[in-house]
Amino acid sequence: MPADEELFRALLHLEAHAGALKSGEARRKAAITRVKLWEYLREQADVHQSEAIEDARAANAEWAELVPALAVNTPRAAYNKATRLRAAALTDHSHGDRPVRRTPEAVLEVERQAALRAAAERRAQEQAARRHGLVAPVAQRLIEHRAGLEDDGEVTFWLDQIAAVLPSCQTPTQLVSVETYVEAVVRELRKVERTTVRLVASTADAQPPTRPRPTSSPDDSRARPQSLVGGGSGSSP
Repeated sequence: MPADEELFRALLHLEAHAGALKSGEARRKAAITRVKLWEYLREQADVHQSEAIEDARAANAEWAELVPALAVNTPRAAYNKATRLRAAALTDHSHGDRPVRRTPEAVLEVERQAALRAAAERRAQEQAARRHGLVAPVAQRLIEHRAGLEDDGEVTFWLDQIAAVLPSCQTPTQLVSVETYVEAVVRELRKVERTTVRLVASTADAQPPTRPRPTSSPDDSRARPQSLVGGGSGSSP
């Protein structure tokens, strides 16, 4: 597809020389093609005009100032026309990506749905970022101590995936990928542990830290029942 300005000049040339085609069938097909191309240019003009309106509004232009520019009679009509023009840049995903109907109601509904999808995507990205903050240290520890892990081949594959993504993990897809790879490593390690009946971590560094068990002194164990039974130090023998 040539640039819009080149297409515009080409269409004017074809229009001026439409009679040069001798065959009626050729003239019919050429005219239908021109209709399609003019429709394309009109849609592009709507997109650019809509962007110009947005820029005007962002520069604090009132709807009344846009009345003559949009060839309408009232500010309300200018608003409605501007809303209809936005349809050229929208797609109705709820109806199989069909073009949006050129009514203010249809445009506003599609924009509302788009805002809801964008908000849901932002929430998903925020959740992925929070999960990554928990998963990344685990992934890093797996990479650092991979030599001390039992391997059935699959473990190495998933660890290689983590090593490739983790250093530059920024996009939502990469954040989710790291979590998926860590889950895969853990799954494979558990499989190895079940089939070999031994710990998959063969070195102390690769094993998770153990929590010390709480201890109590003999004096505490003796003093406690005395205080409960005797009623305190102030009781007389």
